[in-house]
Amino acid sequence: MSRGTAHFLTALFMAAAGAVGYPSRRSATDLDATPRTTVTFDELLGVRHFSTRTLNYSTLLLEDGRGILYVGARGAIFALNSSDVGDGSHRTIPWEASPEKQMDCLQKGKNNKTECFNHVRFLQRLNSTHLYACGTYAFHPLCTAIDADRFTLPSYFEEGKEKCPYDPARGYTGLIVDGGLYTATRYEFRSLPDIRRNLHQRPLKTEESPLHWLNDAEFVASVLVQESKDSPVGDDDKIYYFFMERAGEETTSFFDKSQMARVARVARVCKSDVGGKKILQRKWTSFMKARLVCYIPYYEVLRSICSLDGGGWASTVFYAAFTLSAQWRTMEASAVCRYSISAVQHAFEGPYMEYQDSARKWSRYDGAVPEPRPGSCITDHSRRKGYNSSQDLPNSVLDFVKLHPLMFEEVKPAGGEPLLVKKSVAYSQLAVDRVQALDGHSYDVLFMGTGDGWIHKAVVVGSGIHIVEEVQVFREPQPVESLVISQAQRSLYVGAASGVLQMPLASCARYISCYDCVLARDPYCAWDGRSCCAITAADDRGLVQDIQSGNKGCRSSTGRVRVPSGSLPWKNRTVLQGDDVLLPCDQRSNLARAIWLLNGSEVPGTGQDRLRVGVDGLLVMDTLPQHSGQYRCYGEERGLREGQEQDAAADSKMHWPQDGQPPLCPAVW
Repeated sequence: MSRGTAHFLTALFMAAAGAVGYPSRRSATDLDATPRTTVTFDELLGVRHFSTRTLNYSTLLLEDGRGILYVGARGAIFALNSSDVGDGSHRTIPWEASPEKQMDCLQKGKNNKTECFNHVRFLQRLNSTHLYACGTYAFHPLCTAIDADRFTLPSYFEEGKEKCPYDPARGYTGLIVDGGLYTATRYEFRSLPDIRRNLHQRPLKTEESPLHWLNDAEFVASVLVQESKDSPVGDDDKIYYFFMERAGEETTSFFDKSQMARVARVARVCKSDVGGKKILQRKWTSFMKARLVCYIPYYEVLRSICSLDGGGWASTVFYAAFTLSAQWRTMEASAVCRYSISAVQHAFEGPYMEYQDSARKWSRYDGAVPEPRPGSCITDHSRRKGYNSSQDLPNSVLDFVKLHPLMFEEVKPAGGEPLLVKKSVAYSQLAVDRVQALDGHSYDVLFMGTGDGWIHKAVVVGSGIHIVEEVQVFREPQPVESLVISQAQRSLYVGAASGVLQMPLASCARYISCYDCVLARDPYCAWDGRSCCAITAADDRGLVQDIQSGNKGCRSSTGRVRVPSGSLPWKNRTVLQGDDVLLPCDQRSNLARAIWLLNGSEVPGTGQDRLRVGVDGLLVMDTLPQHSGQYRCYGEERGLREGQEQDAAADSKMHWPQDGQPPLCPAVW
């Protein structure tokens, strides 16, 4: 797709958003951030790799305090040294599916290349001594507890069909909270999707009758929010689930008015829910769900969720990555939105929806709502009225819960619009870190994995995103399947089909001048007078950093770098009169604008006869004698202008040949 077509379609999406009432205060070009620098695989610095003959290193568990990165792969579990995953000190638990189960899988018509193996889908800490792992085991899921010190496969296994999906490609999420296993997936062949709690004295699941609470759901992530901590109302901790499902309500999409379009959802359950006594026995009494919108029509496919709590649950924010739905097969694009926990709570505290049999769709419910509020956790207010657990709730409340799982209000993104809309990229995974910068503010740094093996590192500044760099982390294109950040190691771990990669959170040495360092706007980096170096919150060495504007702090007030005479490497090139000459001006920054000088005077970007300034350099068309002279190129970014010795720019000279030769225009750069 051409750049013009992609820009047109992005603008079309923004126009469509306005047409259906989606607000946007910024243009499509403002939202579509360009990565400042591009780092190819061969340019990687400080990277460690781990891989074996197995595949699919997609399940990562980091225990920073123990210095261990656990990896669940196809047919194996690994324990890696988190300070250097490639140092060879790893331990391995082989866990292959038995030949009998593999044969049974084949006889069911499954794929022997991808499906009839044991894909480890769940790996978390169970208690102080054991890990808990689940695998698909050739479409016969199994789970087991593993002694973390011995790190060997036990002889006893548990049936996993209620804890782990049978299909390695099925959407799945799981958490262990206070010893209880909270999972969400489609567990068995032809079964309905479900949110379940196991390893608990009160196992629970979602309701299926008379309404399916989940409609062909594909789960993406789950997050524990400890809302009981310092709660003035005695609230309960909650587990939030993020997923895609078919919508029963009428959608507001500009492109598709189908009542069964797939939409993003967030649902929640209460940790202390024990089900109902007669109604909703062994079922959730606190299940509620709401639509998650990113305010871009048809950026409907939720791909990844990450969260930060900022030191307290009330400050929790969720970052979500969306991609285009399948209808837009000719265009690839992603959007990133940010949501506050208060926005999620607002939706769950609002009106309910009700299914109308006559219209076969969901619509707003405006009738009476019983007390205590259906779907709520047990709070001090409930206890004062004699409701000490969900089994004490009145039948009227439980009956209402069964029929009203969907909320009317949508969960809206912060600022009412995306932080980022990115053309030609499919984000597959997100991870986020909060960094204290030298200006005293904290900035969220997003690491966004793509479907073809790149990482986009970005800093959230106000209501937008600045992409610091794009890094090719795998030579062979493959989706980034998992991302984990280590504060202790200042590392990002990347899981994919071919292996695990460990990369530093920042490569500050890559920025070779004060301007380059400051323009990067990387919260991890600052200029110390001689080099760009990694910083900590306690640094007080007179460092230079400017995250907000990215152009302040270096010594030159004008931002113009003086280039010493004779320091530039001249290159000669001779061309025939009438030829076209392209003088390249390579910039390390994708955001820099090339400024050309001819004999000391600036060449206009447009309007100059036979001279055209473009992204590839300066094009001199149909050269004439008056084009002879000295050409020099600078890079200008955010009002700062740098010379060649820092931007690998171009200097050129043109002169005439001797000895009666045809007129030539030699170019020197």
